[in-house]
Amino acid sequence: MNCDRCKNPPAYTRKYSGEKLCSQCFSKSIVRKTAKTISKYNMIKHNELVAVAVSGGKDSLALLKIINEMALTHSFRIKAITIDEGIPGYRNEALDIVEKFCKELNVEHKVYSYKDLFELTLDEALDLRESEKTSSCSICGTLRRRAIDYAAKDIGADVIATGHNLDDTLQTFVINMLSGDTTKIGWMDPDTSTNSLRKIKPFCEIYESEIVFYAFTNDMPFQSEPCPHMNEGIRTEIREFLNSLENQHSGIKNNLYQSILKISQVVKNSNTKEKTKCEKCGNECTGNVCSVCSVVLKLKENQT
Repeated sequence: MNCDRCKNPPAYTRKYSGEKLCSQCFSKSIVRKTAKTISKYNMIKHNELVAVAVSGGKDSLALLKIINEMALTHSFRIKAITIDEGIPGYRNEALDIVEKFCKELNVEHKVYSYKDLFELTLDEALDLRESEKTSSCSICGTLRRRAIDYAAKDIGADVIATGHNLDDTLQTFVINMLSGDTTKIGWMDPDTSTNSLRKIKPFCEIYESEIVFYAFTNDMPFQSEPCPHMNEGIRTEIREFLNSLENQHSGIKNNLYQSILKISQVVKNSNTKEKTKCEKCGNECTGNVCSVCSVVLKLKENQT
């Protein structure tokens, strides 16, 4: 049995398409699909500076490797940024991996910490939360988004690239549906060309399992230690549910993703809330005070 694209023995089978690919052809397919997604949604424009958010996990490191290769032959530049939440033990491993990997690629890298930006580490923030019903992922996600925005502006980036894959999109959609937060579904459109600070997800049409295989077959280092807070939210359960469905019905994730794109357009067009500027920080939001400032203010009130 040969690879469907060359004469080498196959190393990976895409169940949803039936393709059998060797490691080299598989890697090329991931690079091509990433480039196609970037082109389709006009994610990166001529001579722009892209801030690649790199956590030390497989997705962000794979994205950095691919987008760095593209930058060498296309007219855009990249810099890597990493957010340090201040989780003892966990983040230290990742910072070492990212620093070494960036040196190998000769990519400029800068670290930004919650402590410097918000005067609180994540663990300190969790100790100050009013109720444990507010999950660590919710607080961390809110602070992380603002930290990434700050980092991108600090280095003068035109666009932020994150390693979110197709599975991440599906999980977020289900979480928003279950929580009744339908407004956020309108923000899931991969076309962010009208945003003041564009955030792109070049892996948004690629399965997480394929990113995993890409990392392994390219001998890429990535963080092995899981986040100690990862099982506090519902995302892990949804991930397992969707993986179970995909195992029984190959391609169902792709079908759901296509549905999300259509629903997102409808919700986006029907959303009547106008974006304003936060009274505290000046960032875009839909109220007087953005969610980040609201979270930080509440935490600091509890601190006093």
